[in-house]
Amino acid sequence: MPVPKQKKGRGAVHTRRSANMKIDAPSRSVCPRCGAVKLPHHVCPNCGFYKDREVIVTE
Repeated sequence: MPVPKQKKGRGAVHTRRSANMKIDAPSRSVCPRCGAVKLPHHVCPNCGFYKDREVIVTE
């Protein structure tokens, strides 16, 4: 079975690993009731509704 002749350098290892560590911005959706930007599948922080039901009482 083939074996590497030399150890991989620190730069090569870090470059390979950092390519998989990209952080994406969280996806956003628009609340159909008030039009505010919110996270999908979460209660709207502006109006307090989720799936046409009031979950949180807001003023």
